[in-house]
Amino acid sequence: PDYLSEGELDIFNKIKHSLEPTALEVQDVSGGCGSMYALDITSSKFAGLSVIKQHRLVNNILGEDIKKWHGVQLKTKAP
Repeated sequence: PDYLSEGELDIFNKIKHSLEPTALEVQDVSGGCGSMYALDITSSKFAGLSVIKQHRLVNNILGEDIKKWHGVQLKTKAP
């Protein structure tokens, strides 16, 4: 989407490529400095996984990126 910042778009593309979500929202909630993001992800790849396992999957996908942030607000669910 063209309304995303460069940092948001990078995260969006990584999640889209790995999880093939049916719904995905990425928002920089740090005031634009890229230190905290809110992610809302709906993916069939979450089916049968506990919330903790869903979040671990997202953390693994974002790898080194997530280590640089102050925090992340993560909402995940299966469709």
